[in-house]
Amino acid sequence: MLMPDDFKAYSKIKVDNHLFNKENLPSRFKFKEYCPLVFRNLRERFGIDDQDYQNSVTRSAPVNSDSQGRCGARFLTTYDRRFVIKAVSSEDVAEMHNILKKYHQFIVECHGNTLLPQFLGMYRLTVDGVETYMVVTRNVFSHRLTVHRKYDLKGSTVSREASDKEKAKDLPTFKDNDFLNEGQKLHVGEESKK
Repeated sequence: MLMPDDFKAYSKIKVDNHLFNKENLPSRFKFKEYCPLVFRNLRERFGIDDQDYQNSVTRSAPVNSDSQGRCGARFLTTYDRRFVIKAVSSEDVAEMHNILKKYHQFIVECHGNTLLPQFLGMYRLTVDGVETYMVVTRNVFSHRLTVHRKYDLKGSTVSREASDKEKAKDLPTFKDNDFLNEGQKLHVGEESKK
């Protein structure tokens, strides 16, 4: 059972790594995990084995994604493409802390069956005094199938069409008006709704 303090808790690791693997790792860094018990509980409710999650996130270096979020936010995927790691601001972390208790309560009530993003972890990595904040979510794209077309749907038609520059890319990200103009439809099978 989670306690109120679990929604404020964190764990920190400071690494002074002067000699080991200097070519691939910084010699000194700090790692902070926010609300570890809360996110572990969320992963459990989403049916994600903790060992599998840790393996996906730490076994190999993450892969750069072609996608960018608002204001150029970076997206990475785990080596097995099961999870998305998004660089966020410290303000985003503060906002996540503000909504986490209600988000967790909702996930408990719906037994993890939701179309909301599945938040799985929140971290801060500090290297040479530079802080990078990250949120990990489940990748909505299949890690077994190749994506041949993708859309960024917001539910609005105002300025929601891919630019010519975007359309010229190998795998462009189309938007709401492109979806409507092409007469596209979504079919979500019963198995996918679980």
